[in-house]
Amino acid sequence: MKNKNKFLNSWGSKFLASVFLTTTLFTSCSEEKTIELEPFNSISENAAFTTPALIELSVTGMYNAAALGDFNGGNPRGYIFGAAFVQQGDNRGEDAVNLATFYQLTYTGTYDTTTANNTYYWADGYRLINRANIIIEGVTNALKAGTITQAVADDYIGQAKFFRAIAHNEILIHHARPFQDNPSTNLGIPYREIPNNTATNIEASLLQGRNTVAECYTKILKDLDDAETLTASKSVRAGTAKIERITKEAAIAYKTRVYLHMRRWDKVISEGIKLNGSYTMTANPDTPFSNNLSNTESIFSLAQSAVNNPGANGALANMYHPPVPAASNGRGLVAISPIIWRNSSWLSDDKRRAEGTMVLTGITGYYPGTKFTKKYKDGVNKTDAAPIIRYAEVALNMAEAYARQNDVVNGLARLNSVRDRSLATPATQSYTATSFANNVELLRAILVERRIEFVMEGRRWADISRLQNDDLAPIVGIPAKVANGGFSSLALAAPAYALGTPYTGALTVNAIPYSDFKFIWPIPILETNSNPTLKGQQNPGW
Repeated sequence: MKNKNKFLNSWGSKFLASVFLTTTLFTSCSEEKTIELEPFNSISENAAFTTPALIELSVTGMYNAAALGDFNGGNPRGYIFGAAFVQQGDNRGEDAVNLATFYQLTYTGTYDTTTANNTYYWADGYRLINRANIIIEGVTNALKAGTITQAVADDYIGQAKFFRAIAHNEILIHHARPFQDNPSTNLGIPYREIPNNTATNIEASLLQGRNTVAECYTKILKDLDDAETLTASKSVRAGTAKIERITKEAAIAYKTRVYLHMRRWDKVISEGIKLNGSYTMTANPDTPFSNNLSNTESIFSLAQSAVNNPGANGALANMYHPPVPAASNGRGLVAISPIIWRNSSWLSDDKRRAEGTMVLTGITGYYPGTKFTKKYKDGVNKTDAAPIIRYAEVALNMAEAYARQNDVVNGLARLNSVRDRSLATPATQSYTATSFANNVELLRAILVERRIEFVMEGRRWADISRLQNDDLAPIVGIPAKVANGGFSSLALAAPAYALGTPYTGALTVNAIPYSDFKFIWPIPILETNSNPTLKGQQNPGW
């Protein structure tokens, strides 16, 4: 969209080159020598915080940016927290199979500093961070001017700080070594806390270097703590806003994720306990997807609508549904891998295997016999919300923390709270105290359950990263995967997905050792070209 008013670029080519830094409230650089400073409703930034209604619209635009993104100049693709957030997290792991070229470089680990999907993951992440910083500054000034009340300002600033925290966290886990590996020495990412809306601020950002991993986590937690304090509780949100808008509870839930990466088991538990009574697992594992903005389990999801979605190249159902039958409106770009499909812990009669409800099996014409997810339902109007965090994750985060502290009783209880609702006969299939010889066996069962429960929700990469060199259940690098392109015929797919034994077929996408520089993504070349400090701090090997 072209806006009527432009802010002329008087800072030269450096300003134009740093697309990621200069994007402001709701738009991106779209023409030479002009930087748009207008939100999508054509209200200037100076006016955007002058009335309560315009401020509310500006905050809504922050959600829009998080859900849609801006791929290569105006093509929404779901960065950084829409569909692409899920798909990138899946394709970096071994529990998905990439079937097309769309995410092939991510899947095979053959990306470089120019790879488009990775570049715009970074770009849209920092665009969202910049929007959050503009909201924080604008709302603070509006409060001083008496335009809005303290309570309203606190809620808006809390929401912005939540987005700032989780965007930095998401970029961090892809572009830096995990916390357990020398966090005070290893470089993280630049943690940006000022809006790029003045020449002075832009120049500062163009020279900003990378914080250490430890510094990033400290700042992420500070923002999440502030979000918990400032943001309204879900009890005061109405209707779908309890899930599609950030709440105090969302900040608490997300902290359990961050502390899990930091291996602060005590904090995972203490934060999780705060949510006791606030959420419950739905009786059916499909409910958080079939009724994704009105259920007892979803904590925060980014809403999409028929008129405001990332299109077929970004919508979850379109990307994950096969195109046959045509009514599914799918592209079928990513499928479930037989590696996880045939894991012995995923029982054959588990409800999460329900054909036509949570799973679609490819038929003649497009990867027959291959298993696709049907967690995402609406390939026509593209209204599936992108799940950011569910209570099932909080429960499994806590289960892991309890198991690592050798509290088998509480660890088992939290694990069963998630798993039992998917079992055909919980009375006989539920785990008991005799199911595991010790807490380490329990821990490993919890980690497998995470893979089953969150398959095709983008959570696999985060676990691969944080479990490198783990003392009890280590993952060694990026695991090997089945061939890019999957199984092209029923004769190949049928035995590959046959239940009864673990998958032992070919793994032609080689593992990437943790020591390999390709374990983490490079900083995009468009960023390093405009920031000399970051150019000198590129990840080794790139």
